[in-house]
Amino acid sequence: MSKSILTRRGILAGSAALGTFAIIGRASAAKPFDPPASLVEGARKEGRMVLYTASFTETMLEVINAFNKRFPFVRVEMVRASGGQLITRVQTEAAAGKLVADVVDHSDRALMKRIEDLFADYAPPNAADYMETALISPRLWPTITPGWAIAYNSELVKNPPKNWMDLCKPEYGNAQIGEVIGPSGGTTWARIMFERQVLGEDYWAKQAAVKPRLYPSGAPLSDALVRGEVTIAPLIHNIVYPKKRDGAPLGIFFAPEGIPICPYATGIPKTAVNRNAAKLFLDWMLSDDGQTFSIADQGNLTSLKNPPAKLEGYDPTIHKLWVPDFAQSEKLHDPWLEEWNKTYGYRQ
Repeated sequence: MSKSILTRRGILAGSAALGTFAIIGRASAAKPFDPPASLVEGARKEGRMVLYTASFTETMLEVINAFNKRFPFVRVEMVRASGGQLITRVQTEAAAGKLVADVVDHSDRALMKRIEDLFADYAPPNAADYMETALISPRLWPTITPGWAIAYNSELVKNPPKNWMDLCKPEYGNAQIGEVIGPSGGTTWARIMFERQVLGEDYWAKQAAVKPRLYPSGAPLSDALVRGEVTIAPLIHNIVYPKKRDGAPLGIFFAPEGIPICPYATGIPKTAVNRNAAKLFLDWMLSDDGQTFSIADQGNLTSLKNPPAKLEGYDPTIHKLWVPDFAQSEKLHDPWLEEWNKTYGYRQ
C-alpha cells in the first residue's frame, strides 16, 4: 500500500507520509454475531449501560434500536454532546472520579487518543478483520466509518458536478455550493486534509473563490440542500443517504479522486460499571451484523477489510478510501485550520 500522495502538481516531496489510500475487498458473506452465553447473561443482569456519543442523536438512536432488537434487556441511556464538549465532560468527570459512561463514542480520533489512558483494554472478537490504518489504539475501535460524498438537489441541478475538482468551477458559484466549516470536527478535518493533500495545495483557494455558503455542521447543511437554499454540497454520506432513502430529491455520488473517511474511536472507560453490557454493545457494533446495519441502513462505509454488505454507489474496484495519517493529522491540525479559516473568510 503506497504512502505517497499525489497532488495536482505531482508528488508531495520532502515530507512524511500524509495519508493512505486503501482499497478494501468486495462484500463477503456476513458472519453471524454469536456472543458467549456468559457475556449475554452478564449484560442481562446489569440491564443497562450509559453511552456518551458525539454522533447525531437520530443516527445513534437507530443504532440503539437495532441493538435492542437482538438484546432488548439492555437499556441504553444516551448522552449526546458535540465533539469538544464531550471530551471536556469526560475529562472533568474522570478528574472528579465521577465518570459514569460505560462507552465513549467519538469521531475525533486525535481528541480520543489524548485521553487514551482513561480507557480499559478492549478488543472485539473480530479484531484481526479491521484495517490497521483505521486504528489508533488497541483500546479504541472504529464502530462507525463515515465517508465523504458529493450531493446535489436533483430537482434544481441539471448539470451536476462529477468530481471534487468540479466544485471549483465558476458555474457553481454565487453560493450554489454549501460547505461545512473546517473547525466543525473530526470528520470535516479529514475532508479538508484530503482536499489539500490529494487535490492540490491551491484547492482551498480555488474552491473558496466560488464563494460557498458556510454551515456549522452537516445537519443544517443537508437540510438546506433539501430545501434548495444551496444546490450542491460535499457531505458525509450517512447524513444525506437516509434523506434520499426517505424520498428527498437528492443525487449522491462518491468522487473518483478518492473518499476521505474518518473512522471513529470508541472505547470502554476503566471506570465502567456495566462492563458486560458495554462489551456486548461494542462487540455487536463491530461485528459483521452491526457493520451490515451501519452500511445498509445508515449509509456508512466500514473499516473492515472485507465489508459484510455493499453500500449503494460504492465500488471498491473504482473508489479508493483515503485515511488521514494520524501523526500528521495531529501535527497539522492547528496551523492548517487557521489557514483554512483565512482562505474561506471564516471567523470563529
